[in-house]
Amino acid sequence: MLTPGRVTVGVLALLALVFIFENTRTTKIRLLVPEVTMPLWLALLGTALIGAVCGAYWAYYMKRR
Repeated sequence: MLTPGRVTVGVLALLALVFIFENTRTTKIRLLVPEVTMPLWLALLGTALIGAVCGAYWAYYMKRR
């Protein structure tokens, strides 16, 4: 049930969420679209979710091989 790997991933996920929600200031972001002003926590959360989806896809792909 609770393996060292799962505990490590849980702690890292918790630390990432604390980091994301501690950064609440607004920031200007520009990527393929005109400059957008948004809260930094939202940009960090979006980046983390994209990374998690890419990592899950990669793990699924490697498992099928």
